[in-house]
Amino acid sequence: MNCPFCNASDTKVTDSRLSNDGLKIRRRRKCLKCEKRFSTYETIEYSMPMIIKNDGRREDFRRDKLIEGMKKACQKRPVSANQIEIIAEQIEKSIRDLSLKELPSRDIGRFVMPHLKSLDTVAYVRFASVYKTFKDIEEFVTNLREE
Repeated sequence: MNCPFCNASDTKVTDSRLSNDGLKIRRRRKCLKCEKRFSTYETIEYSMPMIIKNDGRREDFRRDKLIEGMKKACQKRPVSANQIEIIAEQIEKSIRDLSLKELPSRDIGRFVMPHLKSLDTVAYVRFASVYKTFKDIEEFVTNLREE
């Protein structure tokens, strides 16, 4: 690790501490040339699958896009930003656990639906109306009754 002050490559770790959530390590370092101290953080780098869109295009998984879709469904509803963040975290973990290289975007919707259903029924209906492609209102109502 290069020193951020003098760019020397000789640094020494003086202390390491695990974060509260256990997902980061904070390391205190000392430059052996200029003797200044600084901190670095070590985190896990996750590999997320490519998302296959309905038209066949592929794009990187984007957590912000997942959150934005849920925020739209929860707009003007009694759902906090923190609740949406927690759901996004759970969905992201579920996707990682699949260990796939590619994932259809429809599958992400399948992960979101049960979370929204238990959180807020109006948000669930809003999300379902966009996620599922219905021919007409009868198909929409029938589908909601089945779930």
